[in-house]
Amino acid sequence: MSERLKISKTPVSTYLLRAREAGISDWPLPPGYDDDVLLERLLFRRVGRPPQDLDEPDWAMISRELKRKGVTLTLWQEYRAAHPDGYGYTRFCDRFGAFQRRSSATFRNRHEAGAVMQTDYAGHTVPVVDPDTGVIYQAQIFVAVLGASSFTDWIEGQCRALTFFGGVTKAIVCDNLKAGVAKALWVEPTLNQTFAAMAEHYDTTILPTRSRKPRDKGKVEGAVLIVERWVLARLRNRRFFSLGDLNAAIAGLLEDLNNRTMRHVGKSRRELFEEIERTALSPLPPAPFEYAEWKSAKVHPDYHVEIDRTFYSVPHALIGRRVDVRLTHRVVELFHDHKRVASHVRRSQRCGHVTVNEHMPKAHHRYANTTPANLIRQAAEIGANTAILVERMMRDRPHPEQGYRSGLASSRWPVATSGIGSRQPARGP
Repeated sequence: MSERLKISKTPVSTYLLRAREAGISDWPLPPGYDDDVLLERLLFRRVGRPPQDLDEPDWAMISRELKRKGVTLTLWQEYRAAHPDGYGYTRFCDRFGAFQRRSSATFRNRHEAGAVMQTDYAGHTVPVVDPDTGVIYQAQIFVAVLGASSFTDWIEGQCRALTFFGGVTKAIVCDNLKAGVAKALWVEPTLNQTFAAMAEHYDTTILPTRSRKPRDKGKVEGAVLIVERWVLARLRNRRFFSLGDLNAAIAGLLEDLNNRTMRHVGKSRRELFEEIERTALSPLPPAPFEYAEWKSAKVHPDYHVEIDRTFYSVPHALIGRRVDVRLTHRVVELFHDHKRVASHVRRSQRCGHVTVNEHMPKAHHRYANTTPANLIRQAAEIGANTAILVERMMRDRPHPEQGYRSGLASSRWPVATSGIGSRQPARGP
């Protein structure tokens, strides 16, 4: 048969063996066996899956429940209450481990509810057209996800994400990008001052991932793909003229995404968030974190430091020293040896000096207060005639500053009971 069909002996032997197992021994085939479909069914029987054990737990549900704290033993006890002849605790844990291995061949980092928020930027950008110039800018999409529920919004994005979730996680897992991490060391990475201050404000911990290890934050990597497919892909043919318009469009699609039921879970992301995560989050602080930028500056000989081409004063004793500068949208704060030494309202317009009199040496303080109005006021304290004299000194000079010394000398005269210091009553002839 092998020679006639020009095939090897192995498949011939295999077919003969299968025919004997199917009870076919006569040749030619008896009537009724000439149907190719029937022959294929007899010779190539598919091994069906064993019937599902009625006592088998709902491992998907148990996986969701294990995201809560301290429930492993409770889940097994509830299972045994419903199935007295079911698995023992050790076998129960082994079976759950097998379920996890079947679900994914990679390590599954199970997060407790409210423990971790993972953040990242999407790889895709969205073009935004400036309506005045026509210039096209590429807007980056910030994605944040809570570790346990996959509920899908560096520093302002983190704050907005926490506000969006309505609470604070115990830790924030993020990339090792320069915007947040000054030194990307695995053992003890150094955060930049602003990122560290944000973490302190929200009473949370920053956990940068290892370089080039995206699985350290697999939840948000998956969320980025979901956002790119279900949100950004639907916006690809739309044109936006402001970030506000883009954010409004994203918000609508994000709401649909979070309310869509996930097939493998049977619940939506919003349902999982409300059920698992919300109550586990710590409350937000009373006031949101205010973004601040930190710089280092040297105090000039005029006891000012230059910030964005504007000069802000510090105590004159710090001339020549270096100070740390904290910049917000509203305030400029200056620190020396970790102590705040000056605070100013930030000027929106560049150039000019912002000076506090208490920062000046005494000699500079006296000169700074030397103005025509101040000299006349001091002279008026001596007497009306003295004020008239000083005012005339200012007026008779080409520039008021030329009368400063004479005015200062006049305003220092002692109060007199006669002469020019006080007005005398008119005398009769």
